[in-house]
Amino acid sequence: MSNSPIVAAAQLADLGPLRLLYVPTAEERPAGMAVVPIHDWIATAKQSDTGLDDVAYWQDQIGRLGLTQDALTVVLDNGGMTEAARVWFILQYFGLPAAVLNGGLPELRTLPTQATPGTSAPDLRPGAGAVGLIGRQELKVALQSVQIFDARTAAEFEGEDLKGNKRGGHLPGAAHIDHRDFLDGRHLRPASELAQMLADAEVRSGAPVVTHCQGGGRAALAALAAVAAGQEDVRVYYLSFGDWAADESCPLQ
Repeated sequence: MSNSPIVAAAQLADLGPLRLLYVPTAEERPAGMAVVPIHDWIATAKQSDTGLDDVAYWQDQIGRLGLTQDALTVVLDNGGMTEAARVWFILQYFGLPAAVLNGGLPELRTLPTQATPGTSAPDLRPGAGAVGLIGRQELKVALQSVQIFDARTAAEFEGEDLKGNKRGGHLPGAAHIDHRDFLDGRHLRPASELAQMLADAEVRSGAPVVTHCQGGGRAALAALAAVAAGQEDVRVYYLSFGDWAADESCPLQ
């Protein structure tokens, strides 16, 4: 079973037992794979302190999709990579083996052989994945000891685009890389290029990294890029800037 967070379509036949999981951007429903009710997942996450607190909800949702620890879940979207990364982050956080298909659905010429959907409830283990989760209160305490990695646009980072927030700007000392820069078209860039991008943004290797965006998806893609680049201590502030800006006690620059 693959340990990489990103896989190519040409590798699927060699990955062992797997299941394909599609994350729709509209009403598309590709045949031959389970489909995530992504709008429900996003809405539910916003109702908790960290986004993933309601383990019973996630166990039910993941179980309905037939996902278990006995097969790799390969997540794909329409090629934007952001929503696939979001679902990858959630699955791996709960301890399920998961990876993102580089380039998404357009790369999938034929369907690989898939494992039979699981019939028992998955054994979710919050925090078991390689990429961790951090909430607002914990991040406020840890601000001086972690590297904040902001994956929003430059206009959001500078406070020119508020995205509906009452406050704009960025977290103190945050590094910035627009999430779109991680992609070469539909594909995540090679590890060496990602590592150089992080170094150029002064994201140090070996030091804890916390990624965020406005609402979780781009933060997950940034985490995917950081892991692919070789960063080992990565966490996602999943509720992200929308959550931070709403709390007047949270500092901004």
